[in-house]
Amino acid sequence: MELKPLIQDLMDFIDQSPTAFQATQNIKKTLEKEGFQGLNLKNKWDIKQDGKYFVTQNDSACIAFVVGSEKVEEEGFTLIGAHTDSPGFRIKPNPEMTSNGYLKLNTEVYGGPILNTWLDRPLSLAGRVSLKTDHLLKNKSAFVTFDRPLLTIPNVAIHMNRNINEGVELNRQKDLLPIMGLIQDSFEKENWLLKEISKELQVSQEEIVDFDLFLYPWEKSCLIGKEQEFISAPRLDDLAMVHAGIMALCKVTPKTGINVMVCYDNEEIGSRTKQGADSPFLGHVLERICLSLGKDREEFLRALTNSFMISADMAHAIHPNAPEKHDPVNHPKINQGPVIKINANQSYTTDSDSSAVYERICKEAKVPFQKFVNRSDERGGSTIGPIVSGHLAIRSLDIGNPMLAMHSIRELGGTFDHLYLLRSFEIYYGL
Repeated sequence: MELKPLIQDLMDFIDQSPTAFQATQNIKKTLEKEGFQGLNLKNKWDIKQDGKYFVTQNDSACIAFVVGSEKVEEEGFTLIGAHTDSPGFRIKPNPEMTSNGYLKLNTEVYGGPILNTWLDRPLSLAGRVSLKTDHLLKNKSAFVTFDRPLLTIPNVAIHMNRNINEGVELNRQKDLLPIMGLIQDSFEKENWLLKEISKELQVSQEEIVDFDLFLYPWEKSCLIGKEQEFISAPRLDDLAMVHAGIMALCKVTPKTGINVMVCYDNEEIGSRTKQGADSPFLGHVLERICLSLGKDREEFLRALTNSFMISADMAHAIHPNAPEKHDPVNHPKINQGPVIKINANQSYTTDSDSSAVYERICKEAKVPFQKFVNRSDERGGSTIGPIVSGHLAIRSLDIGNPMLAMHSIRELGGTFDHLYLLRSFEIYYGL
């Protein structure tokens, strides 16, 4: 795919995916358009060679796969993993609050956002709404995106906060509540959010049982730089990896084994949910694929041993204003290729064996690659790779594209890096 349409498609995907719920719905639409068949975890599966399938969990995670061969016990699964969620703010129950004539929403921080980047921005709301059905154990999911600027979190003026440029700690309960308007009558605030959801979804308020709603920045993604070599966007971490993985899965027909793309939720809060990497979701799906193909438990375990996984989560580029934060030798740069992430304490699952595999893939794809290691006196983050590898004992490594301002409301990546990454995924899935 050419660079410009590829990057425009990435930006459109990000802008249309303000939460993990919308991201997963957009993944489903893409897969269905490409001929993938949706499966239900509650039903018996009938998997066929050359078939293309997907399954979702919690409306916010998805596993898609293409069956290249029924000899999965010998040829294994070829996996890429990423995540659909991003740090931000979740709306609390009974969220309407008033203060000195302002109507505010009560929020709770989700994950580890750079808090001050959310101030003075046009914000809006998106997520999932649970609607009543006739069965008490079953709800109907609806997905809502308020595609207009509704809220903002205003800074305190410097005249009243003279030390702000010296660094001021923001209190998560007091300082980070968004305002959405002025209010004259306290009656106006009653069920304001439910009324707005009802209008947006065109359902009665009585049908709405509960919701999972999040703030999101309303401003759209864009290209910047003297040659438009940078992508400025929210949620690059990790929707860029999701986008590249799904595109490669749809484009490439596997020669052997089974190609799998897993898009987890809740990586930003530790992955310990039924839709996260620290769950049996992937293991159950892979075993059910084997069972549907007529394999037994031993053949499933053999398939895992013959499998390989690329855990794809964005990486840190060297910062031009803070180069001292990086390792003195290994400091990736934007638009110089995907980054292999390494950690002695296995915060990343990469070892010399798995790194060598991806290095050879990049060389085959004719794309550059880089390596990242934290400064020895700096504690870094982790990702889904070690969690999945710990559950399934699959050979794996952690990679990602280099970026700046990770976990900011606006992150910065490179256009060429996305193309390089996609090419490496296509070679990988074509093995």
